[in-house]
Amino acid sequence: MDIRLDGKTALITGGSEGLGLAMAHKFSQSGANVALLARDASKLESAKQDIISSVKGSQVRVETFCCDVTDANQIQEVWKANSLLLGQVDILVNNAGAHAIGPFLETTDEMWQADLDLKLYAAIRFSRLAFPSMAEQKWGRIINVLAISGKSPGAGSAPTSVSRAAGMALTKVLAGEGAPNNILVNALLVGLIRSGQHERRHKRSAPEKTFDEYISPIEEQLPMGRIGEAEEFANMACFLVSDAASYITGCAINVDGGRSPVV
Repeated sequence: MDIRLDGKTALITGGSEGLGLAMAHKFSQSGANVALLARDASKLESAKQDIISSVKGSQVRVETFCCDVTDANQIQEVWKANSLLLGQVDILVNNAGAHAIGPFLETTDEMWQADLDLKLYAAIRFSRLAFPSMAEQKWGRIINVLAISGKSPGAGSAPTSVSRAAGMALTKVLAGEGAPNNILVNALLVGLIRSGQHERRHKRSAPEKTFDEYISPIEEQLPMGRIGEAEEFANMACFLVSDAASYITGCAINVDGGRSPVV
């Protein structure tokens, strides 16, 4: 199946590395213009040049914006700036996030609020900005990148499992309200996929080992015997934002190689 996104513009939060960058690559290779949002200007510039190099010779445009998505004012400013450069956002990917976990009694109010600001309120604010113009043109796609812990939270998984579960509820609400105007909203739930977060955790906890050595004991416990690659996640995202997925909305889809005990 040849997935094409020609003429579409995608905005991706957390777009400078890992899953966000993989999706940006896939979307741009399918013909979409992409706007990447993250906090680190140098990583954004590197990501931009990487994408431009991979689509050399095409008319695809790539723009980057420094943005702390926990700041409502910055979200508004970046949205306006992107509108001037790339115009209408057809595809929104709420991908910014971090793996914040710990014992419930050690999770402070400040930690709860920070996690909700990053993973839930940012998605709410971006979706609120995207909805009106998507409804007007009767076409829009939103993907909320969550984690399988939102379906099957374990002990010590707060606050992230709770904010991810809230993200699934948000996905369902938006899907119901967007459906009459062909705004399709889905969630992709990450299992163990090679990303910047896992690589940073490897460097912190076992810098003497290669990444493959570090991850090998974990891979042995997975149904497929390996962690996923960011490109595999991006393939699913690209399908969902295309016209090929025109009757799929309100779903929370595991991209985890069978790891989650919940479908």
